[in-house]
Amino acid sequence: MKLYSLMLSGHAHRVRLFLSLLGQPFETVEVDFAGGQNRSPDFLAINAFGQVPVLDDAGVIVPDSNAILVYLAKKLGRGDWLPEDAEGAARVQRWLSVAAGPIANGPCAARLVTLFGARFDAAEVIARAHQILALIDAELSARDWLAAERPTIADVALYSYIAAAPEGNVDLAAYGHVRAWLARIEALPGYVALPTSLVGLNATGGSA
Repeated sequence: MKLYSLMLSGHAHRVRLFLSLLGQPFETVEVDFAGGQNRSPDFLAINAFGQVPVLDDAGVIVPDSNAILVYLAKKLGRGDWLPEDAEGAARVQRWLSVAAGPIANGPCAARLVTLFGARFDAAEVIARAHQILALIDAELSARDWLAAERPTIADVALYSYIAAAPEGNVDLAAYGHVRAWLARIEALPGYVALPTSLVGLNATGGSA
């Protein structure tokens, strides 16, 4: 398997993390965004959106981080990470939608402001981040994992941008259940971290 990636991308990190948790060998191809490689004809041929990650599994091309998580769980027969029963699969899908919606528009967007100079309203996206984090913290007050009694791709999909939220000036101090959940993921065999960037709260060592 070949993964087209950007080391600082939380979307790409989701896939790297899952592949590592599965113990699945893969080759990483770092895409040069600064040099415009993601807009080259060759790259657009595998993902017309010009985004990472993209998985190439012996010629089967799968763009989109959440789609790749589903593909890997199905391809590798890992029903422990993506339940086969209707109710269990629906629980996971609920959180994949959260990853693509409130997480992307909250902690992810806030980090894009500080790390890449994205032109979002910082106060607005930070407020969105706290709104979804409060909801997730309440959900995790009653259980260890988001969608099941064990970790699933739902946890993988949400992990990266929540763990990196302080880089976008989103303080996690008030969310004890979320912080405990992050620690549980980080204790899983095969865990790999998203590289830390000294921006936002990480640059000051303080709280927002």
